[in-house]
Amino acid sequence: MRDQRYDILFEPMKIGPVTAKNRFYQVPHCNGGGYRDPSAAAAMRGIKAEGGWGVIFTEQCEMHHTSEITPFIELRLWEDKDIPQLRKMAEKMKAHGALAGIQLAYSGINGPNLYSKEVPLAVSAMPIRTFTNDPVQARALDKTDIRNLRRWFVNAARRSSEAGFDVICLYGAHGFGIFQHFLSRATNRRSDEYGGSLENRSRFVREVIADLRDTVGDTMALTLRVSLDETIGDLGFSNAEVRDFIEMNRDLPDLWDLAQGTWEDCSGPSRFKEEAAQEQLVRGIHELTDRPIVGVGRFTSPDVMARMIRTGTLDFIGCARPSIADPFLPKKIEEGRIEDIRECIGCNICITGDMTMSISRCTQNPTFMEEWRKGWHPEKMNARGQSANVLVVGAGPAGLEATRALSERGYDVALAEAGTVLGGRVARERLLPGLSAWGRVADYREYQISQKPNVETYFDSELDADAILEFGFENVCIATGATWRRDGVSRQHVVPFPIDAAMPVCTPDDIMAGQRPTGRVVIYDDDHYYMGGVLAELLVQEGCDVTIITPSAYLSDWTVNTLEQHAIHRKLARMGVNIVLNRGVVEIGEGHVVSDCSYTGSTQDFACDAVVMVASRLETNGLYLDLKAREADWADAGIKSVRIIGDANAPGPIAWATYAGHRYARELDGEDIGDALPFRREITELAAE
Repeated sequence: MRDQRYDILFEPMKIGPVTAKNRFYQVPHCNGGGYRDPSAAAAMRGIKAEGGWGVIFTEQCEMHHTSEITPFIELRLWEDKDIPQLRKMAEKMKAHGALAGIQLAYSGINGPNLYSKEVPLAVSAMPIRTFTNDPVQARALDKTDIRNLRRWFVNAARRSSEAGFDVICLYGAHGFGIFQHFLSRATNRRSDEYGGSLENRSRFVREVIADLRDTVGDTMALTLRVSLDETIGDLGFSNAEVRDFIEMNRDLPDLWDLAQGTWEDCSGPSRFKEEAAQEQLVRGIHELTDRPIVGVGRFTSPDVMARMIRTGTLDFIGCARPSIADPFLPKKIEEGRIEDIRECIGCNICITGDMTMSISRCTQNPTFMEEWRKGWHPEKMNARGQSANVLVVGAGPAGLEATRALSERGYDVALAEAGTVLGGRVARERLLPGLSAWGRVADYREYQISQKPNVETYFDSELDADAILEFGFENVCIATGATWRRDGVSRQHVVPFPIDAAMPVCTPDDIMAGQRPTGRVVIYDDDHYYMGGVLAELLVQEGCDVTIITPSAYLSDWTVNTLEQHAIHRKLARMGVNIVLNRGVVEIGEGHVVSDCSYTGSTQDFACDAVVMVASRLETNGLYLDLKAREADWADAGIKSVRIIGDANAPGPIAWATYAGHRYARELDGEDIGDALPFRREITELAAE
């Protein structure tokens, strides 16, 4: 039974002509599927409907071919041909009583039109603003263009209605939507009736909403997503002006969807953003409008959610990332199973699917985007196969997820951990600056395992091949992790480079184990994810003079994909870290490192007292190799299979490890599919000649 404190979260709420069954509102979010993988995206949304969400939205849907954001893969509603795939998604969303929402987007200044080859149209003539700085400019919309654009929104609304959606969201946030471009003085430099005063800059959105009300307004709700604050000073759409805009147009949409500034501001990772980080920007806005409000803030705590409603700050709890980490979050709150919620850790690995134009992942929920492709359900496992038991060696994220999922299938599982705590790399990394939320990866799985009578956990159990062959387990899963290399081998160097033995050299493992360099420290970062920046932050806090050297043009280069690269560079620069870009390290001498230019090879010495080597990781696979060497002994020992998974197999981000553990558990005792694909995919239909 649910806790009465959370009853308010389950009250029905009207949005214009439709009613949501509760306050749980999955705001639009990308997933890497879009028009390329519509069935995968539809099944993912359908799982959320099953999980109890009251309102479920698509990601942004390009509503006209004159504004598209190739290479990024979103939905498209360019013509009637696009309706069937969207209808399939709407039907999945509504199967369990949720409202189905579609976000209509015209990207304007953000749409380079690399696929359609149309000249981009924007509020004012400006260079296109994209993640890749495409050398393209947009021309300003003239009056005819504006009339056409209004008609295109009407056409898109009609198609949305035909596809079966209940709610339309007009996208004007994160700098990506045409409505924000009209509202902001940073992108609206017009001198006609659509520019200048706030009333003039509001004209276009008022016209479009009036058009849509005439078209679908009595059958579909109309919501407007606007940025709470562009955070670019007086020139931008500030929080104060947002409030003026809402007060001036208090009953304009059926719901106000409020989201902070840029995408980086709004969806900042837990390293830089706490839960409910946007509360101060939203507070008091309800006094300016009679319409309901939805806001976001990586809400993971039911207590925080209920407080946001009780205080009148929000009417709906908007979630993107938490709905990915646990699609059944509403149902678990409703059923009084708070401890079973897979809390979002705010790592933003889900966003990398969109940024890399690939299928998204989730560190906490390895079934995300595999609901259709592999038939994986986040709360249901396939039945146990023909064998009865499994030995899992290693209790890092891969081993923990394998153990949890295997026990759900009904296997008897023995989990052997060489140390005295569960979590592996997560148990160590959660102690680093800004990464405490990542500990939920271990916490969730440790709790779930503790509730399973068919799991036995053994600590201080460093096993060898002889011991495993004596145990008599039918299946052995090796998840022994990886260690950071100290010889510099990574991307710049494929073989070790010269290192003077007189120079103290630490790896991230050394530092996480308590070892500390002192004085002037050079961090050589050829990993390009979060570790180099996190260690720089830690060492500065502990009094070191830190220089971080990377061969990349950006610090923590890959974190562009997790929306934190700017925040990392800004924070370290403000802390006094000397950031050296486009340079590698070719030699470590006594009292210095020799750095080379990534382009010319010219060298420069950097004096230091110690070096931290953030290069690549080395698989801890010795046990697996020993067992493979004795494969002839397996049958006599009763062993049917030995598999290696996670970092022990090939190091990667934590999400790769939890996925590997889950996949192992799903596929154990499965049929041999030979060379067949292990997932389904959709093939574009060939056009008639």
